[in-house]
Amino acid sequence: QVQLVESGGGSVAAGGSLKLSCAASGRIFGNCGMAWYRQAPGKEREFVSIVSYSGSTGYGDSAMGRFTTTRDNAKNTLYLQMNSLKPEDTAMYYCKIECPSFPRAQIYWGQGTQVTVSS
Repeated sequence: QVQLVESGGGSVAAGGSLKLSCAASGRIFGNCGMAWYRQAPGKEREFVSIVSYSGSTGYGDSAMGRFTTTRDNAKNTLYLQMNSLKPEDTAMYYCKIECPSFPRAQIYWGQGTQVTVSS
């Protein structure tokens, strides 16, 4: 079992910055990818960013150029640095970990941390 705990959310004015963290604990094996998703009220969950165990990253269109995702494998922690925040970034942000396994990947989600951006 793996537990994920997000932190760092809060309220910020447009143009501001926030840094989210996601601490993973439990039975974590190597080569797990970690990702951020977000969900605004009334909308579907949206992909934000992903980082592989080796540090390769990918971003959704909304995050490109403004958000940076990193991870510290020694601490089993995922980060999301969000700059130039916009009101449309307001959402619950969730951390996800996906670890290769047979017969199917092990996937876990955190409980989320709220980000509110005011205009």
